[in-house]
Amino acid sequence: MPQPTSEVKWDSVRKYKLTKMLNDLSKITGHGTELVTVYIPPKRPIHDVLSQLRNEAGTATNIKSDLTRNHVQDALNKTMEQLKLYKEPPENGLVIFCGAIPTGKGIGTEKIEIYTVVPPKPVQINLYRCDDHFWIDHIKEMLKDDRTVAIISIDTQEAGLGILTGDRWETVETLTSGVSGKHRQGGQSARRFERLRDNELNEYYRRVADYAQKIFIDQYTVKGLIVGGPGPTKETFIREEYLDYRLQNNVIATLDTSYSGDEGVREIIDKVNEQGIMSEFRSMEEKKIVKKFMGEVFSGKGLGVYGLNEVVNYLKNGVAESIIATDNIDLLYLEIICNKCGNVIEKIVEREQVIDIKQSIISTPCSKCSGLDYQIKEKDFIDYLEELASLAGTKLDIISSKTEEGAQIESLGKIGALLRFKQIT
Repeated sequence: MPQPTSEVKWDSVRKYKLTKMLNDLSKITGHGTELVTVYIPPKRPIHDVLSQLRNEAGTATNIKSDLTRNHVQDALNKTMEQLKLYKEPPENGLVIFCGAIPTGKGIGTEKIEIYTVVPPKPVQINLYRCDDHFWIDHIKEMLKDDRTVAIISIDTQEAGLGILTGDRWETVETLTSGVSGKHRQGGQSARRFERLRDNELNEYYRRVADYAQKIFIDQYTVKGLIVGGPGPTKETFIREEYLDYRLQNNVIATLDTSYSGDEGVREIIDKVNEQGIMSEFRSMEEKKIVKKFMGEVFSGKGLGVYGLNEVVNYLKNGVAESIIATDNIDLLYLEIICNKCGNVIEKIVEREQVIDIKQSIISTPCSKCSGLDYQIKEKDFIDYLEELASLAGTKLDIISSKTEEGAQIESLGKIGALLRFKQIT
């Protein structure tokens, strides 16, 4: 069904589902140029798109291969039927992928499938393609978080340069200063020693600024800069304007930390989260979510639970307040219905094992009537979780498995929950 034309909040679940869909579409190859991709900008009239697709359908009659011709025409007709459900494009435009998807049973058994997406950002191109693959690069670019923040953690001994982008952060470079300590060496006058040390600091600051330009301007496109470190070094570094003006004018905050260098970058990330700086960044949200969850797990209060079966049971019983799952939890939910007696069995299985498990199911007699006639429905596990969460009024968050926080949840079975109240056993 079409998405509503009002703005949709792109939360972690919606982003996960679109990313997964695009990954699946990227693996599909048509037998000919029979996979249709349509990008529709927000302001383009629907009747204009329909007119173009009708012309393409007419042109498709010239395709020599009967199979390819039928697939193309069927895909175009299905796309046009979908477009007729819209009076105008949604606020961000519309992207449609439609084509003959292989069923794994050989040529000629393909099924025409359609995928309609209201993207997270406005569609900037007007595109129609009929090819042996879907054109997904443009919408994949929309999913990239282009808000990158630079981090410099500096004192007189070392500096760490890091980046915070979307759902990840990393230390890109660490530099040591080589600056002498505050206590002068024997035989040197105090004034001469201070002059030499000032020259060393000046050279060190310039070196940090040069690296900052190469990393934050030439390599990345940063939207802001956070500078931190112990003592007054950070303020001096900014006040004396060693940085390129494009960074100097985009300092978001200066933070006091106990460390500099790599550990300083890590400490700045924590302080950014605690103080609400750049709270819109997903990585900050994830750190806060996981920190709260892990705090409950280790508190012994019984409100933080983990493990697949435990979390699903709490969710079904309406006890879970929030659910956390990693984006690499590659599971399927199976609902097995006996057509003879109506007995229902539910299973959650690894995606790679689903074929073997289905074979085992259909060859095992029903426990209630001994019948062997089954209907098996399958659903992506995150879709199943989302349905249960919606019914229970439970918040669902999908977090990146590539972060430290994601690794923590992964070590606990890739899923966890915060409960509304402690369960009495």
